[in-house]
Amino acid sequence: MRISAPRLVPLLLACLLPVGAHAEWHVREEAIMGTRVAVELWSEDAALASRAMDAVMEEMRRTDELMSTYKPESQLSQVNAHAHERAVPVDPEIIKVVERGLEMSRLSGGAFDITYASVGYLYDYRAHQKPSDAAIAEALPGVDYRQVEVDREKNTIRFLHKGVRVDLGGIAKGYAVDRAVERLEALGITNAMVNAGGDTRLLGDRRGKPWVVGVRDPRNEGKLVTRVPLEDAAISTSGDYERYFEEDGVRYHHILVPGTGKSAHEVRSATVIGPPDSTLMDALSTTVFVLGVERGMAFVKQLEDVEAVIVDAQGRLYYSDGLAPPQ
Repeated sequence: MRISAPRLVPLLLACLLPVGAHAEWHVREEAIMGTRVAVELWSEDAALASRAMDAVMEEMRRTDELMSTYKPESQLSQVNAHAHERAVPVDPEIIKVVERGLEMSRLSGGAFDITYASVGYLYDYRAHQKPSDAAIAEALPGVDYRQVEVDREKNTIRFLHKGVRVDLGGIAKGYAVDRAVERLEALGITNAMVNAGGDTRLLGDRRGKPWVVGVRDPRNEGKLVTRVPLEDAAISTSGDYERYFEEDGVRYHHILVPGTGKSAHEVRSATVIGPPDSTLMDALSTTVFVLGVERGMAFVKQLEDVEAVIVDAQGRLYYSDGLAPPQ
């Protein structure tokens, strides 16, 4: 990762909202994986650019087909349906992503946990439905990453507890972004941006200038709280504005605290910036969100080449040491 300036600078936003693209910059957007997927790349060959953007979208759709919990026929849905009864065979890619999720669970002391879905499936944000405290208490024993048994040799997953469910929503988009960038590199693309929701991977720079990624205001979609100039990096944001509803002044959103089965409320958004590994950054932003300001920043400080920007529940902005503006 390269942060192109030692401090945040007021450059034009050029990543999430491309500005002033030349004829050789090619842009495409689609709705995949329940979010906005965008690619911007440089190529003097229009036909190559079209194939490259096709490859990005193809990779996103393929990952969605494998790992979506909203598709009953997906392999991950089959795991949730049957892994408490028997070891369920899956694609090696699912094994890879699940293992990285379990690794993050161990690293974070359980703040990141792919089994949050054991309670998470009880929420319906579109219908403004939340589970009762009794229902949460009954399902909460299933939220335990240690109940997931992975066999790498046989490519199977088994649950050690009947109530366990997994959801890769906190890591799969990042994985899809990484795979999409691999496809671009294989086609000879050297300057590109791939974005899926809150996960962005930057390949190279913007032809001699840095990409400048904006961190949105969690309470105002049209505004930014800061901009970060980057090259060859990954950046991920987790926010309480992605899937939520409000009731009696309380915001119920999809980022749950594994220990309680309820929405985390210490922060509004957590953004992490690091080396070009969107799979890791995706999981880290969720982790920092759950940990909150103090513990989240302490966690980031332990990680090499990783920085963070957090907006707390009152809208205050916090930077990790490497991004802190001058006093």
